[in-house]
Amino acid sequence: MPVTRRSAAPATTGDVFALIRAGTATTRTEVRELTGLSRTAVGSRIAALARRGLVSEGEEGPSTGGRPPALVRFNAEAGVVLSAAIGRSRTRLAVCNLAGDIHALADMDSEIRLGPDDLMPDLVKRLEVLLDESGRPAGDVLGVGVSLPGTVDQERGCSLASPVMSGWDGVPLEPYFRKLTAAPIVLDNDTNVQALSERRGPLRIHDNLLLIKASTGLGAGIVCGGVLQRGAVGAAGEFGHNKTVAAAGMPCRCGDTGCLEAIAGGWAVVRTLQEQGRQVHHIRDVVELANHGDGEARRLLRESGRHVGEVIAAAVNLLNPEVLVVGGDMSGAYDVFVAGLRETLYGNATALATRHLQVVPSTYGDRAGNIGSAMLVLEKILSPGAIDTSLR
Repeated sequence: MPVTRRSAAPATTGDVFALIRAGTATTRTEVRELTGLSRTAVGSRIAALARRGLVSEGEEGPSTGGRPPALVRFNAEAGVVLSAAIGRSRTRLAVCNLAGDIHALADMDSEIRLGPDDLMPDLVKRLEVLLDESGRPAGDVLGVGVSLPGTVDQERGCSLASPVMSGWDGVPLEPYFRKLTAAPIVLDNDTNVQALSERRGPLRIHDNLLLIKASTGLGAGIVCGGVLQRGAVGAAGEFGHNKTVAAAGMPCRCGDTGCLEAIAGGWAVVRTLQEQGRQVHHIRDVVELANHGDGEARRLLRESGRHVGEVIAAAVNLLNPEVLVVGGDMSGAYDVFVAGLRETLYGNATALATRHLQVVPSTYGDRAGNIGSAMLVLEKILSPGAIDTSLR
């Protein structure tokens, strides 16, 4: 969404940068018109940003009479950020520029049940190799964004009481990165960062968005009024552990019974096929079978969608989003899963809440976690306040 000035105080260098970064201002004249700053003040602020390499001036814009103005542009190659989307069985690592574009990408197996001491040292080494392969030195790293499949304590930088990450609870992850970089490390829940990724793409026009991640586990990212909602302790969106009649008495991996995940989560779908003697190990295997026409895999994924739609209908009534984004591994069989979801979603949500609701696939697919993790840290290090602080 376009950035506009709302404060009556004189625009700082960081404020000017925000306008240029968003593309709201592309010339010095536009900066002056939007901020009310003098020609000299605008020049000094842009010069400070140019010295840091954050903006560049060149190319001529359209003339309105007289000499065409030089265009002022955000330089997304002024540094890089690293992103790590940690999953239950796979972790995806990336090197991104300052616009969140992925320059290098790599996967590694991850067994989060073994604890951070077993995974994090290898993860950091792999990031170091990936950074080297991308041709960028460690000094170019301005931040690291990390997503975890569970509730996150952002202030402490650790997992918080996640039943599937018991060995990670309360363990700060920042120290693991310190041999690689002194840059800020920012953590968040995996569905939150996927929702952030949508704020970068074509769906950014929607200020009220609900993203569901249907994968090994189930979770949601919530954007209301253009702001990501994390809740009081960061636990917003954990709808996978809502109780549902269809799962009554069924044990969930969280230790409780009757959770939606126990009947609709990817791990539950895999378990059902394994009990039938099928050779599947991950929900991605089930998706592959479904995409090759396997009737039972398709049935189970559609049934999962039905259960999810029934539960998520309450969230649609409560939040009234403009768009429902479906991401996660099950979205690899999008048409099958969403066919089931639509059945119960539209059957259980109110006609008014669904009148204009769009149901769409994730914009960035299996890269959403890395792009979202990059956007997470970029919003911190490129905020007006952070830019002003760095230029002092």
